[in-house]
Amino acid sequence: MYLRDLNKATGVIRLIRPVNCVMIGVAVVVGAVLAESEVILQQVRNLTLGFLTGFFLTASTMALNDFCDREIDVVNEPNRPIPSGSVSSLEAALLGVILAAMGFVTASLTNWQCLLVSSAAWVLFVLYTTRGKRMGFVGNLMVSACVSVPFIYGSFAVNKVFLPTSAIFVAIVFLSNTGREIVKGIVDLHGDEKSKINTIAVRFGAKKAAFVSAIFYLAAIGLTPLPKFLGIISFWFLPLIVVTDVGLASATFMLLSDPSRDTARKTKNQNLLWFSIALLAFMAGVVF
Repeated sequence: MYLRDLNKATGVIRLIRPVNCVMIGVAVVVGAVLAESEVILQQVRNLTLGFLTGFFLTASTMALNDFCDREIDVVNEPNRPIPSGSVSSLEAALLGVILAAMGFVTASLTNWQCLLVSSAAWVLFVLYTTRGKRMGFVGNLMVSACVSVPFIYGSFAVNKVFLPTSAIFVAIVFLSNTGREIVKGIVDLHGDEKSKINTIAVRFGAKKAAFVSAIFYLAAIGLTPLPKFLGIISFWFLPLIVVTDVGLASATFMLLSDPSRDTARKTKNQNLLWFSIALLAFMAGVVF
């Protein structure tokens, strides 16, 4: 009984991908600080609610994504919670709905603009999981839009408007995440082919998909000097963003030289680390 409960709890944790949830929650806080650097002490309540909203809604979409992908994951990722049997399909769907409700509550406690933005982002992700995923590159763009929303949401959380100074950071996140989504298509190539999901890797092959992902990664890297050049961020942004840029560039060239499934999986996971360091760079550049 104990082992079964432990297996269930472990399955739920793996289902919601808490690292991703924390990253999105932190991204909301970073977005708020980028919009208004004095908010850390002045608006602790809204920052906390913003973090929780990002965490809950990301956890919801992770659970619903695995529910929708349960048949594909039998081929691509048989060890994930649903195909492995540690979490049932019904449990994943219910958990996704409950977590979404929790996220909408925390958003509504912030302001109505945040509720509107978070609801739109969640609906967009649900549209992606039910329809957009089969659209390949368009689906990649839909996911990147959702991942970019926390920076927009953070601005609304503290100012009730989206400030133009945050746009450059939204663009960097959008471009880099699109590159990662294309790489994920290389990892999932075989299962996507069987399910007729028209990713770039399925339509044109892994080598060309790696090339297209490199364009997006390098475009994001190319934008990173702009915040300092425009004077909207301090010097302390630079050391950490250089680490991110070097990491992303090395992972990109590694994949270009070997666009195999194993290399794609390795760089996809590595780039989560570089994205995390980029978040710290954004924060450091505003706070210090």
